[in-house]
Amino acid sequence: MKEKFVPEAVSTTIEGIFPVPIYLSNLPRPFFKKENSFFAKSMKSYNSNEGNITSNDNYILNKPALKDIKKILNQHIKIYFDKVYETKNKIKPYITQSWLNVTNEKQHHHIHNHPNSLVSGVLYINADKENDNIKFFKNRDKHEIIKLMPKAFNWFNSDSWVYPVSSGKLVMFPSSTTHAVDLKKGNNARMSLAFNVFVKGTLGHQLSLTELIL
Repeated sequence: MKEKFVPEAVSTTIEGIFPVPIYLSNLPRPFFKKENSFFAKSMKSYNSNEGNITSNDNYILNKPALKDIKKILNQHIKIYFDKVYETKNKIKPYITQSWLNVTNEKQHHHIHNHPNSLVSGVLYINADKENDNIKFFKNRDKHEIIKLMPKAFNWFNSDSWVYPVSSGKLVMFPSSTTHAVDLKKGNNARMSLAFNVFVKGTLGHQLSLTELIL
């Protein structure tokens, strides 16, 4: 009897190297009444942004009313740095600027990133997961040799990626990551608290001629 060749099942792995670390979590509690009152009061004085509005106060997490929220955010920032950078440099991350954003129906938030910052974050105060999201874009400095049209989008073939957001959601990402908010759907006033993070301490290595003391 002639033997029949049966090919073995092919075992494959596709991994993504050098990924963009997008941090997703949730506030461990609802916003307190005094915090919501503070947010509403703060947005009575605002600046017009490209597509939406932002609070005049752009160091808003320094206010006593947000002391507890700032403490929670600092805990998440430490987790981000510990898991993403895993550095042996003696540094301490800290929040630099922080501000409120409000986007109403048919408004948007322009495509941008955050210079002079290492990590940026957004805490959503009022958001509807059915209508609200944050959109990230692939690094536009990278030239694509070919362009194939995908039949289904994934992390490898997409030029952008969308994360739905809801009230209490926290998103953090490298500040150089380009992001935006598409034209707002739904009649809720989308409100978020955005912040930037930098570090104090010593970066790099003296003998490598990369040392930077901040």
